[in-house]
Amino acid sequence: SKLTSLGQLEMTWRSRVHFHPLLVRVLHKSRLRYYGKPEKKLDMPYQAYFEVADGSGMMSMVLWNSLCPEWYNSIKVGTVLLLEQYAIKNSYPFKTQPTPGDSQMKRFPTIEISLNVRDPPTKISIIPEEMVKPEWGLPEVKYRFITRSELDDLPNNHSCDVIGLVTFVGRAERARKREHGEDFWLYRWAHAIDGTSDHPFILELFATSQPDVFEHIHPMTYLVCTQMRVVRDLTENPSSTIYLTTSNESQIFITGWHKGQPYTKDTKVKNFIQWTKTQREADQMKKTVIGGYYPFPRPPNNFLKY
Repeated sequence: SKLTSLGQLEMTWRSRVHFHPLLVRVLHKSRLRYYGKPEKKLDMPYQAYFEVADGSGMMSMVLWNSLCPEWYNSIKVGTVLLLEQYAIKNSYPFKTQPTPGDSQMKRFPTIEISLNVRDPPTKISIIPEEMVKPEWGLPEVKYRFITRSELDDLPNNHSCDVIGLVTFVGRAERARKREHGEDFWLYRWAHAIDGTSDHPFILELFATSQPDVFEHIHPMTYLVCTQMRVVRDLTENPSSTIYLTTSNESQIFITGWHKGQPYTKDTKVKNFIQWTKTQREADQMKKTVIGGYYPFPRPPNNFLKY
C-alpha cells in the first residue's frame, strides 16, 4: 500500500484527518508509566513512549491504555513496525528525551504519533527482521558504548551504554518519589568490570519495566545497560564519586537475554566478549559479592561536613 514518511507527516499533518501507513524502526523504548488516580475511572491508565525512525528522521510514538499490556513487551528496540490508522498530536513538551546513538539523525520534536484502541483504532503489525528489505531505508539501531577507562573523562549527565561482568549486586532498596508521598522508586546498586580499568562501573539501577531482568541480576552475569547517565559529585573529589544511573529510556539485559539484540554487533561489545575469554571464572568468582548495605556516595569523614 501507499506509505508515508515521518518527514511528510510533519509537513502535512494539520491538513489531513487520515494518514497513509507508516513503516518505522524502534530506536528507544521508555519504561511503562501508570497514571491512574482514584477519582478517574480508567480501566487501564498506562502509557509508554517509543522513539521510532525511518529514512527521514526520528519521532516519538505513544502507546496508550489497553494497548500497553497487549503490545509493550512485544515492541523491542530494533523492532520494525507497520502502523495504520494512527493519530498525530502536538507533542508533550515535558517528556524526557533519549540521546540518539546517531547524532546526525533528524528529529521531529513538535508532533508525536498516538496509538489508541479507538478514535481511530490503531492497527499495529510487527515485521519480522528477515522480511525487512534494505530498500525501505530504515536506520539501524546505533549505540554509544563506553569502556570503564573512558568514564573518568565524561561530563556530568552524559548519556552512554555499558557492558560489564557483574562482580557485586546489592539488595533492592526503596526511595520516596516525593518527600511525603506514598510512592517509592525501587533500585539496587551493582558493580561491573570490563578489563579496561582497575575500577568497576558503579551502577545505580532503578527498576525499569523489566522485573524479570531486574530481579535476576547476579554476580558473573554479563550485564548490558543502555541510555545510562553519568553522575559525578562536582563538589568533593570528583573522581571518587562517579557513577551511572538509569534514565527513563534505559534497558537492562543479562546473560540469557542477549541473543538477537542489536548491540551484539557493536565493536566494544565484541571486544568485551574477547576479554572475558581470557579470564578464569574461578579467579573472578573469588572477588564477587552479593547483598548487604551499600552506602553510596560515601558520607563525609566527619560530622561537621555531614
